[in-house]
This record gives sequence, structure tokens and C-alpha cells, in this order.
Amino acid sequence: MSEVQHSLPLLKHLVLASASPRRRELLQQLQPSLQLTIQPANLDESRIHKENGEELVQRLALAKAHRVVCELAPEKADFPVLAADTEVVLDGHPLGKPENPEAAVNLLKSLSGRSHEVKTGMALVQGDTWLTAVVTTQVVFRNLDDQEIGAYVATGEPDDKAGGYAIQGRGAALVERIEGSYTNVVGLPLEKLTQMFRQLGYRVF
Repeated sequence: MSEVQHSLPLLKHLVLASASPRRRELLQQLQPSLQLTIQPANLDESRIHKENGEELVQRLALAKAHRVVCELAPEKADFPVLAADTEVVLDGHPLGKPENPEAAVNLLKSLSGRSHEVKTGMALVQGDTWLTAVVTTQVVFRNLDDQEIGAYVATGEPDDKAGGYAIQGRGAALVERIEGSYTNVVGLPLEKLTQMFRQLGYRVF
């Protein structure tokens, strides 16, 4: 297995179809010498009909990848493209991102003392090869009181975060435990992504 791994070329270039600084940091943590091209896919991320969380993240990851692949500059047309979408799902319903502080408070109240899922859909594309995956992590919040929810929202950290919290930041104090991939909750499951890179023909070590 190690001989196969070392026979693969090192991943040197990647187009990331996301403006998320968290995903960029995770990729650079995985492969510090990786040359990243940041090319966000600007599209409507609203649910269609009654999509569940898994259907939503899978569709959006594919849609983002398709958009960026179609818009790639000629000199980068051979680079792998990675797109991802992360959603917090409670009782089967994607919660989305809070639109304002009041919405963030309501999201956190709904998560308090309960278990929810964090799902990330990924699409990795190069040429005619399209690889997809959905990774799920169970997250359990401890019981939160109104005062600490309000204080956390006042930090501004919940802004533009799925579910209204950031586990890699101060939001870690809200979490009692997780089951599954930690980096998935941050926004990009590196364990699964490394396997996908190998499927595509690259190593990261």
C-alpha cells in the first residue's frame, strides 16, 4: 500500500470553488506546499422543494464544481477542482446560516442540549473524472442558557456559519461531544478528502 502511495504524484495545484477561509486553512494544513487557486462559485444555495440535508449538500457541491469547471481559465483547465457545501441538520431539516443576530439566537436555542448532524458534500473533478462524497458527523450541544447564547452571538462569530456556530473558534465551548470527523464540522473532512485525492491519482504526503 505504501509503495502505491509513493508512486502517485504529489498534489501541487488545486482550484477551490469556495471563498471559505476555513477550507483554505484545512487544505494548507493537509498539504502546506499546495498552490491554491480560490475561485468561488456564486450561486443560489436555497433548498429545492423538500430536500433533506444530504440531498442538499450533494447537489450544491456538484453545482459549484460544475460552475467553476465551466469558468476555468485555459491555463488551469487541467487542475483538479474541489467544491464543497456544509450544512447543520436538525431532525432532518437543514438549518442554513443565520441572517441576523436574532436568527442566530434562535438557531442556538434549537440546538441547545440536543444532538444534530453536520453534513459536508464534496465534489472533486479533473477532466472527465467526477468524484463525490457526503460525510456526516454527529454533534451534541450541552445545555445553554439565554445569557451565554446572547453573549456568544454578540461576539459575531455565528455570522455566516452553518447552524450559527464555529467549532474551530469560541463555539467549541458549546459542544459537549462529537462522533465522527472533526474537520468535517469545520467544513472539509480531510480523512475522506485524502482518499478522494488518491482515487484521482494524487498523494498529499
